[in-house]
Amino acid sequence: MGRTPIGEQRAPGFWPLAIVFALFVLFLYGPMITIFVLSFQGPEGGLTFPLRGMSLHWFRKLAEGLGTVDIGAAFRRSLMLGMVVMLMTVVLSVLAGLAFRKKLAGGNTLFFVTVASLIMPSIIVSLGIGLQFRLLDGGIKSALQALEATGTLENYGTALGLLSSALGAHLTWTLPFGLLIMFAVFNRFDPAYEEAARDLGATPWQSFRHVVLPLIGPSIVGIGMFGFTLSWDEIARTSQAIGDVNTLPLELQGLTSTVTTPAIYALGTVTTVVSFAVMAVALGTSAWLRRRATRRRS
Repeated sequence: MGRTPIGEQRAPGFWPLAIVFALFVLFLYGPMITIFVLSFQGPEGGLTFPLRGMSLHWFRKLAEGLGTVDIGAAFRRSLMLGMVVMLMTVVLSVLAGLAFRKKLAGGNTLFFVTVASLIMPSIIVSLGIGLQFRLLDGGIKSALQALEATGTLENYGTALGLLSSALGAHLTWTLPFGLLIMFAVFNRFDPAYEEAARDLGATPWQSFRHVVLPLIGPSIVGIGMFGFTLSWDEIARTSQAIGDVNTLPLELQGLTSTVTTPAIYALGTVTTVVSFAVMAVALGTSAWLRRRATRRRS
């Protein structure tokens, strides 16, 4: 299948299109492959070709730290934020998908408002969220002053933080994707499965747990993958809303102007490998859930 039969020539436009596609793939993945290769240089390696030796030297340097930047702490912050964003994206998307199966008053307006965050420039969204939380800081400080809570006021810093403003900024990016996926899934969902479960005496919760959830499981895994990977790599929406700490992408962006060794390439390789690992786990889990659902239906 897919092979050209013997004696049959390819269409005249095949090779030009194949060349264009190959150039597109090279343009898309070439920079990433270049970073991978340069990150495995020896101690004498530089930021450009030619390649000087092959070793894990710069990964060891990365583990030791890059100047005053705590890469490990930034890695843990990004990982925690990505996991929380993934969980909330999955839960909110599934609940919204279930809710939108019925007509809701103002449902169309709510949908368009949610999806509109994809149209707004990311930096503007981040700046707006940052300004909102600074206004919140002002309100909290004014309230503490009015209550004469001097000790609390002195210890109060800011509401901006990893799991407050940064989390909200990331959800404005991940939730629209999750909602669009769940709407597409439930538009194709056959309600006859739920009706059969109810006819057999299943409660609404049992029907959801044993019928609906296994069928939409692969899509939920896909939403989780989108949620984590979009959060893991996000810079623009985090920049103005993170507070006094940085995620790994922000640290990586800052290091590009100060680090002049292949250690910066090693860091880029590590972050990319994490993204690919999450995608591999998600695809494997999705395939397993599909096979399981197929066996249950049969």
